[in-house]
Amino acid sequence: MAECRCRRADQQKDQTVHTGQTDHTVYTGQTGQTDRTKRETEKDRRLAALLEKYREERGALIPLLQGVQEIYGYLPGPAMERIARTLRLPAAQVYGVATFYAQFHFAPRGRHVIRVCLGTACHVRGGARIFEALRRQLGVEDGGTTADLRYTLESVACIGACGLAPVIMIDDDTHGRLTPESLPGILARYE
Repeated sequence: MAECRCRRADQQKDQTVHTGQTDHTVYTGQTGQTDRTKRETEKDRRLAALLEKYREERGALIPLLQGVQEIYGYLPGPAMERIARTLRLPAAQVYGVATFYAQFHFAPRGRHVIRVCLGTACHVRGGARIFEALRRQLGVEDGGTTADLRYTLESVACIGACGLAPVIMIDDDTHGRLTPESLPGILARYE
């Protein structure tokens, strides 16, 4: 299981997420660091523009959360605190709204999100075997992300493609009539 030993944002350094194989730098909201990449600087600029667009518009909380997640791929704590300051809302309210909705994520996610249907039709046709095969192959639990940030694995109640059961979605692509043996070939397309 991955372990996270993170520095607090007020320690003026980016957090490092230790996953046992690869370390990943995570946004902390601090600026002026010499090792910041151009990509992170661009994300900071996009965040600043987004916050300016909705400055003090209390009704803009959800669009701001969506925008931050679009920029970073998840909701970094320091970015949520900046949202609270921008909208003049208590941080607890921002966190409360963000944690209410399943669409928001609080840790870095994989470049590819794999959703495994465990609905009735998929369950009857071996959806649990598909999920277990993916879990073993990727080495993560439900909701987990691989150490290389390539894949995030999630179980879902229904994808809506029952005629193709068992079904998975990788990003926006639906793959049906699966067997555990068919999974390595499908995953290879997303490397």
